[in-house]
Amino acid sequence: MRIVIGEDSALFREGLARLLDDAGHEVVAKAPDAPSLIAAVARTTPDLAIVDIRMPPDRTDDGARAARELRGSHPRLGILLLSQHLETRHSVELVTGGRFGYLLKDRVFDVDDFLDALRRVAAGGSALDPEVVATLVGPTRANDPLSLLTPREREVLALMAEGRANSGIAERLWLTERTVETHVASILAKLGLRESATENRRVLAVLTWLGLRPSA
Repeated sequence: MRIVIGEDSALFREGLARLLDDAGHEVVAKAPDAPSLIAAVARTTPDLAIVDIRMPPDRTDDGARAARELRGSHPRLGILLLSQHLETRHSVELVTGGRFGYLLKDRVFDVDDFLDALRRVAAGGSALDPEVVATLVGPTRANDPLSLLTPREREVLALMAEGRANSGIAERLWLTERTVETHVASILAKLGLRESATENRRVLAVLTWLGLRPSA
């Protein structure tokens, strides 16, 4: 996989590049700020861009704004946002287009999960940090359809929202894949969503619904 890294911390940037190189990926450019990130993607046409939300020049949400610009100009580009702190609004804005992930930076140190998230995003899926998902599927309110879900269905929904396929959910929850399929069908029925032929459309349907909640 050909990857561009947008990260202003030289230490984190170089460490991430080394991790990706050791995993067999090709880091084709490293950018310390949002403008150079956009230029690097245009120059190298990578498969994936890993972007820190807070980058120069303003060090606010420059990385997220660059990601939205890249989504418009490079719709096939996988985008993985990294953040030091939880900021759910960026995930809701970008996830409905697919090929998107949002992780807290600490997740990088769980190397296997991090690399799996990269693969899902590059393949057209999504990968959301468990803390982001916990916020989106947080405490329910009166007349909230999520209140119809059982505790196990909420666990399955959270893993669906992270972008995991049925096989991955089954492995995480120590269930059979057939049992997970039953839970998924029940969740979608209770939320008034139709089952999709593809994992990506199924996840995006759930996340789109969650993203419309005022708490998101």
